[in-house]
Parts: sequence; C-alpha cells; structure tokens
Amino acid sequence: MLRSFLIYLSQADWARRLIMSLGVSRRMARRFVAGDELSDALHAVRKLNNDGMLATLDLLGEHTADAAAANASTARIVDAIQQIAESGVRSGVSIKLTQLGLKLDLALVESNLRQILQAANAHQVFVRIDMEDSPWVDTTLTLYRKMRAEGLQNVGVVIQSYLYRSEADVLALIAERARIRVVKGAYMEPPDRAFPEKADVDAAYDRLADLLLHAGHAVPAVSGAAGPWPPMLAVASQDAKRIEFAKQHAAELGIPKEQVEFQMLFGIRRDLQQALAAEGYPVRIYVPYGREWYPYFMRRLAERPANLWFFLTNLVRR
Repeated sequence: MLRSFLIYLSQADWARRLIMSLGVSRRMARRFVAGDELSDALHAVRKLNNDGMLATLDLLGEHTADAAAANASTARIVDAIQQIAESGVRSGVSIKLTQLGLKLDLALVESNLRQILQAANAHQVFVRIDMEDSPWVDTTLTLYRKMRAEGLQNVGVVIQSYLYRSEADVLALIAERARIRVVKGAYMEPPDRAFPEKADVDAAYDRLADLLLHAGHAVPAVSGAAGPWPPMLAVASQDAKRIEFAKQHAAELGIPKEQVEFQMLFGIRRDLQQALAAEGYPVRIYVPYGREWYPYFMRRLAERPANLWFFLTNLVRR
C-alpha cells in the first residue's frame, strides 16, 4: 500500500511542486543523483572508474510534453556521448523513450533514438533502452528491434521480472542475441499484468537470470574506448539474495565472471558494489543526473522503507 502511494506521488504534479520546493528533498536526492549537470555526472563516473567500476549515465526526465523538449533531451544525450568519448571515462548511457517523445509521436521518438544510437555507434558507446510502465513495453521492444535490424548493435533493453509476460520476452530476446538488463520493476502495475507479491517477483527474477545464464555465451564480447559492453545478462539489483543466486548458479554452470555483469544504483549499497568488484565481477553503476530528479527520487523512496523514514526524519528536523 505504501509503495503504491509513493509511486502515485511520483506521477502527481501537485506532489512534485510541493516536494521539489523543499530544500531537504533536494539534499536527500543528491544521495541518489550525481548532480544537476553532466560535469557532475562525469566526475562521479571517474571516481567509480578509479574504484574499478563501470557506469551508465542517465539524463533524468521522462514523459516530455512536446517535440521541442524531446529534441532538446536528445541533443543533451548526444552531447553526453561525445563527452564520454572525449573524456576517456568507461561509461555507456541509458535512455527513456518517453523522454524522447514516445507519448507524442512514433516517428519523432524513432528519429531521436536513431540519432542517439548513431552518435554512440561512432564512438562504440553502449546504449541501454530503459523499460517503462507496461503500456510502452511492446513499442519499446519494436523500436529496439528496428534499430538492431538497421545494423545498430550497440543497444540493449531492460526486462522487468514483475510482469507476467517477461519470461516469453526473454526467450524471444535470447534468440535474437540481445543484451538484457533484468530488473524487478519500479512502476505501479495492475494485478492482471504483474505479480503483486514480492516473493513471486523474486522467483520470476531468478527464473529470468537462469535463462540468461544458460544462454550467456550467445553474444560476443565487445570492448571500445568507453569500456566493455555488458554481456547478455546484467543483474540489476541491490537484493543480496538475487545477486547470490546469480553468482552461485553461474559458478555451477562454469560461466566466467566476465559474462555476468552486476548493475547497481548510484548511492545505494556501496559496500556491495565494492565487494563485487573486488571479487572480479564487472560492476556497472547507474548514474543519474539532471534537474528532473523528482520521479526518480520518489521511486527510490518507494523501494526501501528505510529511505522514506530517513527522508521524513530529516523533514521534521527542518
């Protein structure tokens, strides 16, 4: 119930205006967000690289209201790709299609996505298309496949374990030699589309990881100036049990560590991030930046009650 309410708040304009007006909100958001500017994010990536970890940059923002905003976001992402290449950091980029105009016009988002992938391809930078709420899954996969068919191979997708359809999607994507980030899912979904119980979401997550581990040899290793591309399976979770399942099962199957990448969020479980890197696994940190931090911040509060309690405690102390 609390998680549902917080996800509702993440999409409510009145709540956005209220919470973004509070200084304590911005200060706490900096725990999860590298900063307002690309320079802040690149600084964070350099520190991660120095600690033996990779990154993926994410310009915050989603559900753009007009074509001008979608095109402006595209230009900023292309600039980020160029600065990744020029700076020599080891990072890819993650993008949300609603930020590029998915809700506005299919031709617009397709053009913007192609522009980003072509710019990234020129520098061998890997691009991950984030998965958003369930109404956009089919269109997202269609656009991903269209870009692959055009020869743009520097792109992967995200699959959410809480959706009933995800196992079938993963099986189809394995046959297409896709690079897949598996997440639990952070949106509000009805019970006819998604598992309502956490235990079922966790079990589904492990099933998807198992499928991808068995097929993990199916994509070639690629390493460009911006670092290696992720393997077929990217385990994107702060859940120690999900991580341990993937580690143990990979070891049982004799899968080399470099074929299982662990992906975690900036500012969360740094101890676990560093431990995995020390064990020799590729670890990639999702580094968000930008001024549109509110929806992302609220979803982080929804994920962990401890985050919400910390926020409310600091709010009372203002």
